[in-house]
Amino acid sequence: MSNRRPYRVGYAPGAYDLFHIGHLNILRHARQQCDYLVAGVVSDEMAERAKGRRPVIPLIERLEIVRNIKYVDAAFVETVADKVETWKQVRFDVLFKGDDWRGTPKGDKLEQDFAAVGVDVVYFPYTVHTSSTQLRRALDALAPPLPEAGELSRG
Repeated sequence: MSNRRPYRVGYAPGAYDLFHIGHLNILRHARQQCDYLVAGVVSDEMAERAKGRRPVIPLIERLEIVRNIKYVDAAFVETVADKVETWKQVRFDVLFKGDDWRGTPKGDKLEQDFAAVGVDVVYFPYTVHTSSTQLRRALDALAPPLPEAGELSRG
């Protein structure tokens, strides 16, 4: 007897900062391959550890945006880097990632860890022409320079 559910739960983790078409594409494609989609929204602290900077959009707002995308059935705040620990809480059957992870040491470890618990890893094409990193660079270029430390106290 199998312990598989009669429906397939998918999990699509991400920072979802500066929400753009690449994020929407992953969620849309993920929903087409499962019956119930949970979007994992990484905490501000996790995003900062992974990318070296905090998201532009705070967690509570990113969570609300993702929760209201029509392809998403539930949103989960991801607070640990170990995806298997997240799986123990969410219990998904398939994990969706951008194909920029495929063939990398991190992607290989993810596939190996999830094969051990019967979870499939499915990759979707990474949206090369739009990324949160590119959007953030554009915003940074438009921002006025911050004053030097001593300039604020001059009167």
